[in-house]
Amino acid sequence: MAQNPFRKSQLVAFTNTAAGHDGVLSDVSGTTVIKPCKQAEIRFYESTFAHPEFAEYIPKFMGTLSLLPDNDSAFAAATALTQSSSFDQQNPALQHVPDSIVMEKAWAPSGGGKITTETAIMLENVAEHYKKPNILDLKLGARLWADDAPRAKREKLDRNAEETTSKALGLRIAGMRIWQGLEPTNDSEPLVDGYRVYDKHYGRALTSETVRQGFEHFFRIRKGDVLNKWVKRVIRRFIEYLEGLQSALEKEESRMYSSSLLFVYEGDRAALQEAFKSEKKLLDSLEEDATYQNRASNGNSSTNIVASSNGHSSMRGEAQSDRAPLPPPHHSIATAPTHEPISEDEEDEQPPIPPIQALKLIDFAHAEWTPGHGPDENMLHGIRTAIRLLRELLQ
Repeated sequence: MAQNPFRKSQLVAFTNTAAGHDGVLSDVSGTTVIKPCKQAEIRFYESTFAHPEFAEYIPKFMGTLSLLPDNDSAFAAATALTQSSSFDQQNPALQHVPDSIVMEKAWAPSGGGKITTETAIMLENVAEHYKKPNILDLKLGARLWADDAPRAKREKLDRNAEETTSKALGLRIAGMRIWQGLEPTNDSEPLVDGYRVYDKHYGRALTSETVRQGFEHFFRIRKGDVLNKWVKRVIRRFIEYLEGLQSALEKEESRMYSSSLLFVYEGDRAALQEAFKSEKKLLDSLEEDATYQNRASNGNSSTNIVASSNGHSSMRGEAQSDRAPLPPPHHSIATAPTHEPISEDEEDEQPPIPPIQALKLIDFAHAEWTPGHGPDENMLHGIRTAIRLLRELLQ
């Protein structure tokens, strides 16, 4: 891979989060998130290449940065991008990752709740390409501490769980950013660049009886209103994504404490509608292309199948008009096929499909594989609750 150095002036604070995460940076383009972390989290990310079904539900891992001490005699402190032997060198996510990243001054987080470390991980920005992403950070688990946590920490986190929805439901809203628009509103709460921001205190004040209100805020569902059909599709897909993640975790033996589900969907209603329409055009083109290829191969095609954007097939049915085929749990920038071979130059010119939504599991500071100990029921409890709450929104 060719060297493509970053300087510190090219790194900015990453603000497109729902639950804080002090010290997180990104490149100016917003493509890559640089998150300070401990070695345990790095080891877990590296290990996920041996768990491909689970890996579909986490942000793409692009490598690590070693943040070296500042050296006044040097032009800059070098930070080497290391690749584990478990890396798949053919992974498309790694093709544009530089061999090294250079910063004019070494950076390390300090104070304000930031992690003291000289290491960071490079992850895809799940919220990239959205016009106005709505983001929900949902902390999972009734138990929030790992086995190595000191007693005082355990007691504190147990109290937090008891006093919030974590203990009863296995989940807690850790934060949300919801696009409202730039027009003045009558609400007393101020907006931040058109977004209504809900911090951890909002989620901690919710109860088992009122937590549904948080999800209604996230999807901008107002009492008495008919559920917007595009938002309804988004909720249905989130349910299917969660069911897929549940299935993946039920096959694994692991323990993950204080991990979160990151929900992202297009918050601009006009852009959301256009994204669904663009996706439909792509699927129609895929269907036409599949029919053409089938006729060319055997001269007969009557099967009514649509290839969805994750490579699986979806039968056209009565519910298809209100339930589009399910793409991967992350947005994919796809292009419409044609009947003729496409050159690389022509492929680059084809318009991208705007993203609709994404669901990712994040935060693995206290995560490990635990062979012989069965599935992580602590995490699964929260995921099952999230599925139930989303289904209730559709009723």
